[in-house]
Amino acid sequence: MTNKTDTLIHKTSGEVHRAVVYARVSSKEQDREGFSIPAQLKLLKEYAAQEGFSITGEFVDIETAKQSGRKSFNEMVSSLRKMTGARIILVEKTDRLYRNLKDWVMLDDLDVEIHLVKEGAVLSRESRSSEKFMHGIKVLMAKNYVDNLSEETRKGMLEKAGQGIWPSAAPLGYKNTEGTSGKRIIEPDPEAGPLVTKLFEWYSEGQLALRDLSKKAREAGFSYRKSGTPIPTSTVQKILRNRIYMGEFEWSGQIYKGSHLPLVSRDLWEQVQNVLDGRKASKHRRAKHDFAFSGLVTCGHCGCSLVGEIKKQRYIYYHCTGYKGNCGEPYVREEVLEAKFGEILGRLVFGDEVLEWVRDALHASHADERHEHEAAISRLQAEYERLQKRIHAAYVDKLDGIIDAVLFDQMSNEWREAQNRCLKDIEHHQSADKSYLTDGVRLLELAQNAQQLFLKQNAREKRRLLNYLVSNSAWSDGELTTTLHQPFDLIAETTAIDAKRKTAGACSNSLSENWLPGPDSNQRQSG
Repeated sequence: MTNKTDTLIHKTSGEVHRAVVYARVSSKEQDREGFSIPAQLKLLKEYAAQEGFSITGEFVDIETAKQSGRKSFNEMVSSLRKMTGARIILVEKTDRLYRNLKDWVMLDDLDVEIHLVKEGAVLSRESRSSEKFMHGIKVLMAKNYVDNLSEETRKGMLEKAGQGIWPSAAPLGYKNTEGTSGKRIIEPDPEAGPLVTKLFEWYSEGQLALRDLSKKAREAGFSYRKSGTPIPTSTVQKILRNRIYMGEFEWSGQIYKGSHLPLVSRDLWEQVQNVLDGRKASKHRRAKHDFAFSGLVTCGHCGCSLVGEIKKQRYIYYHCTGYKGNCGEPYVREEVLEAKFGEILGRLVFGDEVLEWVRDALHASHADERHEHEAAISRLQAEYERLQKRIHAAYVDKLDGIIDAVLFDQMSNEWREAQNRCLKDIEHHQSADKSYLTDGVRLLELAQNAQQLFLKQNAREKRRLLNYLVSNSAWSDGELTTTLHQPFDLIAETTAIDAKRKTAGACSNSLSENWLPGPDSNQRQSG
């Protein structure tokens, strides 16, 4: 990130730099509630005119940035790859551009200059490490934001399950509808429901193989609701195993008593299970071992994956799959890989001085985030008041006989629903603002305690932690090479710089110049 003076070279040289603009909202609903695409484009075009940029493309997405693969985002990346010379992206702010690490890395590899207009910041390959770290904090905070939304969604679904309500899309034989309480529930599909019942009845007699049962179902017209494609044998088997058809369902590893109408009786369902179990082969596969580093490490010689294998029923070794031919990389014990990963994570352990600097960076990032939440709350409160005035005016019209009671009830109900959405969004922004610093502190705690956590956890948790912290891990000739995800790589860099400074007996209490934030280094000057 640089200040405004650093970005005006093109004006003095007479060269006009080309730029693309990118705008995004997460849904059409959000587009209606004050984060509109036109407002973003207007801001970015005014900024381009002020800076003397020539806009060569506009890219707009109305979808979530949680997952990579957004249509217009990918088109923008393709356009930038073809562009020669300076490549510039203009975007409102960090979380409009990306809320997942993959897109962040993709743009970083393109060596583009990103102008975050509302944040007053410019990020480029020449930006100082401190400024990249600030940006990294914001990206991970944006990622944490959507992760928290997903977590809240999961909590809501779990709460519905606890009430006996199937919390997802209706399975075959049922359809989603709105219950008397206003919650989405499932009820039997008048067309597919009876066919599901027939499946259980036909198979319970024990005379039909699954393939023959599937053929009979197809002949009866059993097909997918949307596509009309006939139901395959694998789906028929899943239906016969699914508890939901006899009034129960499994969710997050627990079985719940459903409030929906069952399509078969418990006795019939259990009879079908007995038939299915009787047809299973007597031999069962032994459960696969959960290896800690499966899918995480590649062979440094040939690029194939390292896979785990148990020797003498107790020792775990990893070796190259050899898919590209014979590979000379010898076996390596799991304990050796564990020690190497632990050493790498140990680089994230920082001292008090680095911790203080990182806290300052986090507080500066939070100031920008808080401003955005306050602005959103202000817009929502104004919308709430506008709707309240409409309700009051319509009530007066009803008293004066201008509109009848039926029309008033219809209009006022719609406006009150809109008001309730405003209140929910206000509550969300207030909650998000309060959790921002908390999430940031957790991020720092994760970095500080990553090594200790890693060494204590089981294989599955080790793998989850490493997936979050590192990438591109390779093993070759007894050495492990890996890349720490941002901003953890910058934490490691800061820690290393601080350690060198202390070793050299530096008198200064400041970190390397590369890390000094400097006065307003990430703020664009006004005027």
